[in-house]
Amino acid sequence: MYFKSTFFEDYQLGEKRVTLGRTITETDFVVHAGHTGDFFPHHLDAEWCKTQPFGQRIAHGTMIFSIGIGLTASEINPEAFSKGYDRLRFIKPVFIGSTIHSEVTISEKAGHKNPGYGTVTEHVEVINEHGEVVLACDHLLVVKLRA
Repeated sequence: MYFKSTFFEDYQLGEKRVTLGRTITETDFVVHAGHTGDFFPHHLDAEWCKTQPFGQRIAHGTMIFSIGIGLTASEINPEAFSKGYDRLRFIKPVFIGSTIHSEVTISEKAGHKNPGYGTVTEHVEVINEHGEVVLACDHLLVVKLRA
């Protein structure tokens, strides 16, 4: 992780970056359940899950979101801050042993109500080891103008 100043003008539509991968473990499931209180059997009851359509435990969508976004945090931009996330979708299930990575594409740039700033939208896709998109969302940034 390092600091890199990137101003609004530096962002290019269509520019893409790809993160390293991360394998999801049973420990991830247990820790996330403890943090959130989400102990639903879909995530923690292996025997019950054998009777369900996926046949195995599925990861918490919020956990995959957290890990997928965490993977994108490889550089700190002191010229920008996160305004939040839009259009979050859990597209496919993720299982214990799945390896995910994230791909971030600059999809929109626009003005901002505060002078000296612009908005940048990063489209984020979390992708499994089979190349399938498992989660998608838009990350909204408020970014300083260079001038």
